[in-house]
Amino acid sequence: MSSSGLDFILIRYIFLEVSAISKNELMINEEIRDKEVRLVDETGTSLGIVSAKEAMKIAYEKNLDLVKIAPNANPPVCKIMDYGKYMFDLAKKEKEVRKNQKVVNVKEVRIGLDIGEHDFNVKVKQAIKFLKSEDKVKLTVRFVGREMNFTDRGHELINRFVECVSEVGTMEKKPKLEGRRMSVIINPK
Repeated sequence: MSSSGLDFILIRYIFLEVSAISKNELMINEEIRDKEVRLVDETGTSLGIVSAKEAMKIAYEKNLDLVKIAPNANPPVCKIMDYGKYMFDLAKKEKEVRKNQKVVNVKEVRIGLDIGEHDFNVKVKQAIKFLKSEDKVKLTVRFVGREMNFTDRGHELINRFVECVSEVGTMEKKPKLEGRRMSVIINPK
């Protein structure tokens, strides 16, 4: 293969890599193909509507990048800025937001109307463990067959369960019957 053929393949590969990256990000410099743009300088001052070539020239003179920040506007809005610094600051802000986020998990504990005393205590201990680790607990009572006639027993069972975990959690709302299940959310204190 000739040298020019390899050069063409290399240029095509670089173009594909750059275009794949830029689809997720803003258009910058030569990627902007509009005839006219509304130009904003690095301080935020509007410089009016200018041709894209002139905007690119102004950006290069200031040793900065031309970035299309509002592509859907008519004409599109472009800003002169240091694109690398902008992306770095954006990544830093996203990292800070993720660091301050708290993920709240909802753990489900299922019990039946005919649960034994030991099984009930095991489920209470499990719920207390979840609540101590700052997770919400969704308590679900299942009604099987004719047990649907005894929904009041389900309320009593839920109230007894909430009373057992009252040191570490509180009931969010009153128990709600949905089909053959009655459930309630318990929040950690």
